[in-house]
Amino acid sequence: MAGLIKREDIDEVRQRTDIKEVVDGYVTLKGAGLGTFKGLCPFHDERSPSFTVRPQVGRYHCFGCGEDGDAISFVQKMDHSSFHEAVEKLAARIGYELRYEDGGTGPNREEVGKRQRLLDAHKIADEFFRAQLLTAGGAEGRNFLHGRGFDRTAAEQFGVGYAPQGWDSLLKHLRGRGFTDAELKLTGMFSEGNRGIYDRFRGRLIWPIRDIAGDTIGFGARKLYEDDQGPKYLNTPETVLYKKSQVLYGIDLAKRNIAKDRQLVVVEGYTDVMACHLAGVGTAVATCGTAFGTDHIKIARRLLSDDGTGGEVIFTFDGDAAGQKAALRAFEEDQRFVAQTYVAVEPSGADPCDLRQLKGDAAVRDLIGTRRPLFEFAIRASLKRHNLDTVEGRVAALRESAPVVAQIRDSGIRPAYVRELAGWLGMPIEEVSRAVGLAAKRAASGVPATGAAGTAGTPGTPGHGQGTQPGQAGQPAAAPPSDAHIAFMRPDPRDPIAAMERQALEVVIQNPAVLGGEAALGGGAWERFEACHFVTPAYSAVHTAIRAAGLVHAGDPVAWVEGIRQEVPEPLQGLVSELAVVPLPASTPEALQRYCRDILARLFELQITRVKADKMGQLQRLDASAQPEEFQRLNRELMQLEMQRRALRMDS
Repeated sequence: MAGLIKREDIDEVRQRTDIKEVVDGYVTLKGAGLGTFKGLCPFHDERSPSFTVRPQVGRYHCFGCGEDGDAISFVQKMDHSSFHEAVEKLAARIGYELRYEDGGTGPNREEVGKRQRLLDAHKIADEFFRAQLLTAGGAEGRNFLHGRGFDRTAAEQFGVGYAPQGWDSLLKHLRGRGFTDAELKLTGMFSEGNRGIYDRFRGRLIWPIRDIAGDTIGFGARKLYEDDQGPKYLNTPETVLYKKSQVLYGIDLAKRNIAKDRQLVVVEGYTDVMACHLAGVGTAVATCGTAFGTDHIKIARRLLSDDGTGGEVIFTFDGDAAGQKAALRAFEEDQRFVAQTYVAVEPSGADPCDLRQLKGDAAVRDLIGTRRPLFEFAIRASLKRHNLDTVEGRVAALRESAPVVAQIRDSGIRPAYVRELAGWLGMPIEEVSRAVGLAAKRAASGVPATGAAGTAGTPGTPGHGQGTQPGQAGQPAAAPPSDAHIAFMRPDPRDPIAAMERQALEVVIQNPAVLGGEAALGGGAWERFEACHFVTPAYSAVHTAIRAAGLVHAGDPVAWVEGIRQEVPEPLQGLVSELAVVPLPASTPEALQRYCRDILARLFELQITRVKADKMGQLQRLDASAQPEEFQRLNRELMQLEMQRRALRMDS
């Protein structure tokens, strides 16, 4: 049986791993100060980025929900994997060979985590399908692609493959690679009959469905032969890996472009994603057999950095009734975005794949370029349901469309659409404006308002992009704090002493070099810091932990922070991570050094002031005539302290 991973190897993986590169696979990060990056937290919904990563110390911390950790814990949480699996994944990423206790060589086939085994099976199946497309049996698949305007290079780019017509081609292949039937049943790639399991996908063109990290987690299959009695498209069923409500086809290819261009294009099918990317719209993704829902929005918002500073989500739908219905369903989710939402519908009803075939790449780009706001589409759709030639029809149309206009977030655009709606209805602007204002008031008070797609969402309410704060409806009441937590209650930020102590800890944890060297702050900076007395309980505990950790690992930022975290009580480990990643107010290395020296100088001056006050008290209580030597000693010490204080000011 394999032993535990050696502690020194875990530390080595932690030190060598660039946490920013790991987090970048899931979250769009932007620079937020010297050596610090921010993005929307992947662990809770938020509108403003508070998820902070500091690669130098190898840690992340969310100032919104409090989640914190290193690259290993991040992979654990995002992949729902064990500690061992996360370390092994990161070790493989950097090409580091792990060693195990008791002479073990790591997990054998039976001990590998279920998730990793499933990923391995999918990877092998992916390679198998792609190889089959190039065989004589894959000719029908190649013909299909050619007929849609996709050559071999396009097929390779998107990993398109072919499932042979036999009943057990993939089954035999995976069995031959050491997978058991019990494992294969969990992949979703096989069906089960009286005689056991058999290939789910047979005689079909295959698209690999990958997660945001690029791992294949399922497949989509399109039938090619007339005698195939199955549905036109057949996807992997729900598995441990594949949750269709949380998957976007093409996200692995589009994520960088989405983050760079602040744009997400949602199309309907695999070939539409291919057509868009090949035409130059590299931000296109598609849902996998389900509507674009809440979980998809969470993924999109993180990639878009959906914080109110721009960005757009563009839905493309067929021009038929089903397409219009899908667009209106999307409008129901509109308020969950801060980014502006649009709809792009080809008048002829052609989807991006058809459009590319008929009119070329430029036509696909033009389709996206001629997008119009989703709320405008919803307004016009609501008007079509009424007879505007009658008074009753116009009044009913106003009642239905007013809540839609009221939901327009841009206060500068809303009045313009009030005027547009008045023109479309042939009604006075004042009357339409009153109706929109009433709809807005009803929404603000939480009263449902009938909108274009049924019950319109209420802007600003929990579940519509605003987030829910503890204590609000829908959130369980916070549990009473334990004795340990009471002892380390979060300090009052308005307390100047607590603020000073926090700033000093931020400096020391993030830049321990400021304590080294005899020239630093007049010499003996580490000894001065050790001697400091912190009055805030939480900060005092962190100060004690820093002293216990010592400067042994000060040259290795990752080990330095981890050493401090191991020394503090468990309730304060998150605080250490927070202090390690909070951006310091400096934009250049020189400015950072000045700031660090100034903060420590202020801390040391505060300590000197405290000691002086104590000695002044002793001096006042002393009888100088009875104890002249003690009186002189205290005076000398007071003079030395004052000289130290002045030297600090000059040095800083």
